[in-house]
Amino acid sequence: MAVLARAEGKQLRELWGGLGIDPAFEMVRGPETGLATVRGRISGDGAPFNFGDVTVTRASVRLQDGAVGHAYRLGRDQGAARLCAVIDALADDAAMAATIDSRLVEPLREALAARDRQRQAETAATKVDFFTLVRGED
Repeated sequence: MAVLARAEGKQLRELWGGLGIDPAFEMVRGPETGLATVRGRISGDGAPFNFGDVTVTRASVRLQDGAVGHAYRLGRDQGAARLCAVIDALADDAAMAATIDSRLVEPLREALAARDRQRQAETAATKVDFFTLVRGED
């Protein structure tokens, strides 16, 4: 679910379309968009503080066989949240979970890793090394 939550909606829909799966489902909740407070910690392990709010979309579905799926995603893409909830419900079946993992989640995980590597390279290119020269007056 972490990979599905971070995946780009367009790529998620493209890979899903390639699976050829179209289960009947009913909405249990949502999709609905709201806010969630993000908390931080001073120096990473100190006192917690409210950092700010983020937009979150959630959805819950029930398949015809009774399996229930839930999804939360950052942002406002309600279609992607609904699709993630359907995928979560389908993953209750072990055979379907294996198919979803190999044909949907793995390609998304690789795309996320490539995106992270690109961002790290872009950030590293802007790195500035500072140094201090000792003045001879001391």
